[in-house]
Amino acid sequence: MSTMQEVAKKAGVSKATVSRVLSGKGYVSEATKTQVYQAIQETGYRPNLLARNLATSKSGYIGLVVTNTLYSGNYFSELLSQAALKLEASGRQLILADGKHSAHEEQAAVQFLLDLHCDAVIVYPRFLSVDEMDELIERHRQPIMVMNRKLRKHQSHCICCDHKGSSFNATRYLIEQGHRDIAFITGVLDSPTARERLAGYREALEQAGLPVREALIATGKWTPASGASGVEHLLSTKQRFSALVASNDEMAIGAISRLGQAGLSVPGDVSVIGFDNVPTGAFLSPPLSSVKEPVSEMIHEVINRLTAMLDGGYFSKDNLYSSEMIVRESVGKGPYFQQK
Repeated sequence: MSTMQEVAKKAGVSKATVSRVLSGKGYVSEATKTQVYQAIQETGYRPNLLARNLATSKSGYIGLVVTNTLYSGNYFSELLSQAALKLEASGRQLILADGKHSAHEEQAAVQFLLDLHCDAVIVYPRFLSVDEMDELIERHRQPIMVMNRKLRKHQSHCICCDHKGSSFNATRYLIEQGHRDIAFITGVLDSPTARERLAGYREALEQAGLPVREALIATGKWTPASGASGVEHLLSTKQRFSALVASNDEMAIGAISRLGQAGLSVPGDVSVIGFDNVPTGAFLSPPLSSVKEPVSEMIHEVINRLTAMLDGGYFSKDNLYSSEMIVRESVGKGPYFQQK
């Protein structure tokens, strides 16, 4: 393995000049840079990135912590791809760390990224509490941004979506279309997102003066199979429902399949709404109505804030992002619809 000294000898410059070229600090003429880069290519030299990061205090790395249970599906794919593209455009590198299955492991993942000398870390938490995340931000000099959770002490360090409000709006839309018996399939209930969406459904019914019937609430696991199982449970209760809100599109797709197996048409017998607006939803029969959450906009704002914290500059003070309701043919008029 070649060394920096060998590169310097090959290029006919000092070791200090090679170091300046690699770090980007200090003046080096373009001709000399060309000589150094050519010598690096010819010798096959690979710089010690950790040592360089320690010397320059900036690595160009941005860490992202996400628990592995969220890796599948359109939501995370959009988040990860948009984060990578946005950071690439700013000349930075994204490093992903697995938050695994507990608050302790999420904290360990954050520490792992900081030990790699990441300039900043984005956390998409599932297990860490608000207080624990506020403490993390206070404890470290590197900026830490929290996505999808509202903090109490460090609101400039968080961006979140109004999951409760978006679920409220989806349920209210069904009520406006003449539905009164509305079922709901939750996500995994240790997820803050799942709990907020359930809360929005409950609040919409209560504000409309409709009873919240626990028999019309089924627990899902974010998968198509759990959506089908949720409908199986709902049908077993013998409770009538003319509409269904599923906490994501994957479960909505499973629910529609099971409804069809039971001889129920969508939307003729049951109207269905999901969340996340997966690309395949528009091509189902019938096309799926869905709530589109602003994942791209949120991750862009997170990275804009980190860039401002690292390099200086202005960032928006808007923390809470709203979703868009996309109405397609999976929702029809309910039995109580009244033409205005």
